[in-house]
Amino acid sequence: METTEKTVSRLGYQTEKSKELVNRMNVLIASYHVHYQKLRNFHWNVTGKDFFDLHEKFEELYDFAKVNIDDLAERARVFGANPMARLSDYLHYSRIAEPEGIPAPERMVEEILSDFEIILSQMINVLDQANETGDVSTVDLVNKMVKSTEKYYWMFSAWSKN
Repeated sequence: METTEKTVSRLGYQTEKSKELVNRMNVLIASYHVHYQKLRNFHWNVTGKDFFDLHEKFEELYDFAKVNIDDLAERARVFGANPMARLSDYLHYSRIAEPEGIPAPERMVEEILSDFEIILSQMINVLDQANETGDVSTVDLVNKMVKSTEKYYWMFSAWSKN
């Protein structure tokens, strides 16, 4: 099969497939940014008997999110694309909503668990497209994110069963 210059993008990936992959990564980036800011909000505003535990865990999670956002954005740049970078775009494309007010600690954890479900679903969408594109680097990157996110999901689920 012969390819033409118009159908091949950087690194030999087909243009349409890599565009769709970047689109899916950008939706994940948008959701991740809203999740990140929610974690910062919860970190700053958690109160009560679980303050020390949750305050520390929320910081750990937003650091984890920050690294993942950066890795996804840099992966989009590999394809010569621009990662989403405007707050208005994040809010528009995110599947995660901002919280209303300052929820109670138990509600904060419920929201984080819901966010994890959304993020994991979007990671699977990215993985599906990366596999179709033949992009083993993105598959490797996102698989590691999935593994860690699932572990956090388990831990917060265990905490919420108090």
